[in-house]
Amino acid sequence: MNRRNFLKQASLASTALFLPKFVSGFNLIDSAIATGKKLVIIQLSGGNDGLNTVVPFRNDIYYKKRPSLAQQKSKLIGITDEIGFHESLIAHSNLYNNGELCVINNVGYPNPNRSHFRSTDIWHTASDANEYLQSGWVGRYLDVTKSKSLDAIEVDDTLSLLLKGEATDGIATKDPKLFYRTTQGPYFKKVVQHHDDAHLSEHNLGYLYKTMVTASSSAKYVYETSKTFTTKTSYPKNKFSNQLKQVAQFINSGLQTKVYYTSLGGFDTHANQENKQKRLLKVYDEAMAAFIKDLKEQDSFQDTLILTFSEFGRRVQQNAANGTDHGTANQVFLIGKQLKKQGFYNPMADLSNLDNNGDLKYDIDFRQIYASVLSNWLDVDAKKVLGKPFFGLDIV
Repeated sequence: MNRRNFLKQASLASTALFLPKFVSGFNLIDSAIATGKKLVIIQLSGGNDGLNTVVPFRNDIYYKKRPSLAQQKSKLIGITDEIGFHESLIAHSNLYNNGELCVINNVGYPNPNRSHFRSTDIWHTASDANEYLQSGWVGRYLDVTKSKSLDAIEVDDTLSLLLKGEATDGIATKDPKLFYRTTQGPYFKKVVQHHDDAHLSEHNLGYLYKTMVTASSSAKYVYETSKTFTTKTSYPKNKFSNQLKQVAQFINSGLQTKVYYTSLGGFDTHANQENKQKRLLKVYDEAMAAFIKDLKEQDSFQDTLILTFSEFGRRVQQNAANGTDHGTANQVFLIGKQLKKQGFYNPMADLSNLDNNGDLKYDIDFRQIYASVLSNWLDVDAKKVLGKPFFGLDIV
């Protein structure tokens, strides 16, 4: 029996032992889920400047539009004769060279919205720009597959719209031990122990009861399973690295969870962008290096797909404060061992063909990427999750 199968069987067995009697109606383990692949979604919140992340260093328009902000060729990590990675992206350049990175350029949607909150909602819900949905596409994935809450975890204190379904929500926790202890408090236990079917059917309160029962049962499984693994990989000392370290612990311990979400904020670089973005990309890159090393050492990277996005890119023209304002299309990074397309999926943005506002035109609707991941990685009918058909990409 290899390690992956051992972990799967161990997690199934341990969960059965830990299953509380009062949640007998909420069977935790879905055998179809327990065998699947993992998706890790990372958001660079604030709108990362894609043009200074993957840089077209032979493009004259790029330098004319950014006289003091353009990245100079001598500082870049060259990956082709015309394109270089930002100097902070050392690990990503190695992933590129190893065939473990796919860069999808010019990703966006029709009628782009330049509000952080609204555009994040659009990316989280997979809605049109003029459509307001109350559930996220990962939450609807839980609904369509009849999965449990613990099949999607956000490593944070609060749950984003991304993981909220119409029937089932994911779980938000960045500390499984604290999560478990919270559910062992007297008030929490009293509420859970005294629920019955009538309570669960109550309007509004029923939702609360279900959430508490599910949290209680999931918390023990998440805590007991995840503590069976301790990483030997050294991570940088910062909040984002801690989040990825926790995700690695979840995955490497054999937790059945299919989808994880975490984010790194601060990319809203209206002023003095250069040093700020350099620092943030370094935090992102070094954390990713440790995370992927951790997964590879435990043979988990093979079954893990990592998707990095930002809610929008920045404007092509720099502003007077040596920064960039909210733009439109941006890159999406896909990282994994089972990519069908390595390197660049499509050409860089055409800086001579901008929209009426002087921003990048999108070539690929972000929901095409979601459709590909849902159909080809998570093995679910993407149309049922996204609510409408989108042509997938041959990427995974």
